[in-house]
Amino acid sequence: MSDTSLKILLADDDEADRLLFKDAFTELKSGITIATVNDGIELMDLLYQTETEDLPQILFLDINMPQKTGIDCLKEIRADHRFKDLTIAIYSTSSNEKDMEQTFIYGANVYIHKPNSFEKLKKVLEKSIMNFKVYQEPPFNKENFLLNAE
Repeated sequence: MSDTSLKILLADDDEADRLLFKDAFTELKSGITIATVNDGIELMDLLYQTETEDLPQILFLDINMPQKTGIDCLKEIRADHRFKDLTIAIYSTSSNEKDMEQTFIYGANVYIHKPNSFEKLKKVLEKSIMNFKVYQEPPFNKENFLLNAE
């Protein structure tokens, strides 16, 4: 992985998950710029304050956050033309079919179930970065929506 210009933003209320996410990219030696926010309110504030050319290319978005959920953020982001080029990867512990269906309908590009091991996390993050451009172009395919570490 050598795309040093790629900017990633993670919105997750779990501090341990944020740290693991950053550690995984550090071990992958990706050189990618990673920023994190603690919740949906902080996420939306940051996006609205960021100039279009400085927006991240990929947003990893947790669904289950207090105050403003990932689904709420997803709907708001997709309703705003400024964020049309933002690739949104749902990054959640939920394997609920309804959550996957809703996020697909509301415009997420890919759904990643948070892996249960650090090695699997590195694999799925590497896979998501290497293939993120595939998820930007319509037609979006429900069969490719779920990204696994395997």
